[in-house]
Amino acid sequence: MRRDIIKELKQYFDIKELVCPHTYEKFGERSWQFFDSEFLENLLILRRDVLKVPLSCNDWSKGGKFSQRGFRCNICQLVKSKTLNNQIYLSAHCNGAGADFSYARMTAQEMRELIKENQHLFTVPVRVEKDVNWLHFDVYDSGGDKYTEFAG
Repeated sequence: MRRDIIKELKQYFDIKELVCPHTYEKFGERSWQFFDSEFLENLLILRRDVLKVPLSCNDWSKGGKFSQRGFRCNICQLVKSKTLNNQIYLSAHCNGAGADFSYARMTAQEMRELIKENQHLFTVPVRVEKDVNWLHFDVYDSGGDKYTEFAG
């Protein structure tokens, strides 16, 4: 099942888009292993069945500015700085359970509304970050409803 989901996700995402450069440089195509199975399944549902539009995550491999919107390893600056400041950092990005996305022709709020309207399609509870201009999507179960908005 997991392999089938990854195979289908590869129609929509290159693994380079979903992981930081450090992870890809060390693990390459094997980087899929770091993602939570529930996240992968629901990312497929999000892309294929709910939003039905191309989503952009990281663009570092194309010379862009985003490198930490997907999976973040322990040496990514966002994670490293928290650790050096003795701050706990349990982001879904670090656990392979979440990522940030955008699409030029749809606002993050429009995406959040579509997710809320179609929450019944997801196999597990999903969370989105509110009041940001990107879509943060994860499968952390905060004990609420099937759809939860949180402040980052």
